[in-house]
Amino acid sequence: QVQLVESGGGLVQPGGSLRLSCATSGFTFSRHAMSWFRQAPGKGLEWIALIDNRGGRTKYLEFVKDRFSISKDIATNTLFLQMDSLKLEDTAVYYCAKYRGSWVLNERLNEYTERGQGTQVTVSA
Repeated sequence: QVQLVESGGGLVQPGGSLRLSCATSGFTFSRHAMSWFRQAPGKGLEWIALIDNRGGRTKYLEFVKDRFSISKDIATNTLFLQMDSLKLEDTAVYYCAKYRGSWVLNERLNEYTERGQGTQVTVSA
């Protein structure tokens, strides 16, 4: 059974940093691409970052690409999202998601197979 459990969210001031983690189990982590999504209050689910199965290739939403960094530790089956220079508009519930394949084309970013329960990130002064 696939399990994805996010952690690391919290309250942070603008300009601050957080590191989110996604602990995974129930599948071979090194065979699947993974993404981070977020959902801000009153808005839809938004894709923000993608990493390939081995962690060698990444892709980002333009708005976050100079501030966020996605990575994965295959030894511990954990996905990370380092978020720096946080802005008020980064406030959202953040989710990790797993894909069927080792990479994902742009038009298929929403075709994940499982998603975690999310962790709340609040950016506020």
